[in-house]
Amino acid sequence: MSAGPVSDLAGMLAGMAPVLDARRWEFALITGDPPADAFALIREDEGLTAIVADADGAFARIALMVHSALDGVGLTAAVATALAAAGIACNVVAGFHHDHLFVPWERRGEALAILSDISARAAG
Repeated sequence: MSAGPVSDLAGMLAGMAPVLDARRWEFALITGDPPADAFALIREDEGLTAIVADADGAFARIALMVHSALDGVGLTAAVATALAAAGIACNVVAGFHHDHLFVPWERRGEALAILSDISARAAG
């Protein structure tokens, strides 16, 4: 049984356990019906964006496996700041259970190493 969402920053960082998805991902502006297999759909005034697996996609997805609380403070800032310090762009999508980071495909290994290091240091 799951312990439930983690809301304290130290616990969220220690429990991140980042996992790199092997698929490539793309952000696509959708006209018409959205693809049934889209990872996420974002409705904006300007249109519908879908995040879809694509063999030529420019992004890698790293899932943070900690069940972070939706009202937890600091996880997004901590990971985005660490990746920004290395010059790695990061687009964050929060799900109910996990946060998903989309980073440039060619920097995925470096991003995973940075996130793993943050988690290991927080775990002590």
